[in-house]
Amino acid sequence: MKKVIEIKNLTKEYRELKAVDGLSFDVYEGEILGLLGPNGSGKSTTINCILSLLNFKSGSIKIFGKEMSPDSYDIKRQIGVVFQDVAVFDELSVWENVDYFCGLYIKDKEERTRCVEDAISLVGLDDFKKFFPKKLSGGLLRRLNIACGIAHKPKIIFLDEPTVAVDPQSRNNILDGIEKLRENGATIIYTTHYMEEVEILCDRVIIMDKGKILASGTVDDLKEIASIEEKISVEVIDLDTHRIEEIKKFANVDTVKYENNTLLISYKKGKNNLTELIDYLKKAKIKYNSIYMMRPTLNDVFLDFTGKELRD
Repeated sequence: MKKVIEIKNLTKEYRELKAVDGLSFDVYEGEILGLLGPNGSGKSTTINCILSLLNFKSGSIKIFGKEMSPDSYDIKRQIGVVFQDVAVFDELSVWENVDYFCGLYIKDKEERTRCVEDAISLVGLDDFKKFFPKKLSGGLLRRLNIACGIAHKPKIIFLDEPTVAVDPQSRNNILDGIEKLRENGATIIYTTHYMEEVEILCDRVIIMDKGKILASGTVDDLKEIASIEEKISVEVIDLDTHRIEEIKKFANVDTVKYENNTLLISYKKGKNNLTELIDYLKKAKIKYNSIYMMRPTLNDVFLDFTGKELRD
């Protein structure tokens, strides 16, 4: 696959803090890459360095095989950015907003009109062209924000939390639109805290923290290398504390929770975990109504790599 972004040994410091610490990765043409990390992990700093919005201490960034710099306008013309904070003009209608941002890149009026119409159609705002932002719901406003960022048909698109705080219908529309962008040839770098979106959309995932890459690969790859292997859920009534403590001592157990008559056990790497649990329940004469074994989710994997402590 063709590399469209190449990052080598990128380091960015803020006084004594290394926000990005020797980061290296590539982005390939036509893929959706999920860039994940907790707050303060260095995601935003990395993206701003790629876009030449920030100077960095050392390393190199190439886009389309060329060194990226603040005056690389030929490269920037081919990049679209949709930041988490909605940035549109309240005094302009939906159509006028998209036309304005598209006009920063495309001067030919006929070509720009076609691009604006395409962008509005892609995000499902055809019935709202004359509406002003203050009249739009949160979901519609997010869709307008995306249309403004992608109307000039960029080859690379950065999407930062595009579905935050929107209703399920708007989220589905946005996700469908992202798939269409990729089908039309765009390469997408996607950041979000909604792990289910990453599982649906992303071809490859990078998990980073403290400016470093902790893991990368497909979602299945990450599930394989994470230390949490599986979860088992058991419906069991009135399980006493002594039994719970005994289960916690099983060799491969990571965590045990018992709430609302449901025992939930997360396991580390290991085999025959379900057999061991069933044997224990039988020997202890503990009655259970149902038992399910579940593979770990990407959210489980993310917490395994980055930790479960709260972040600012």
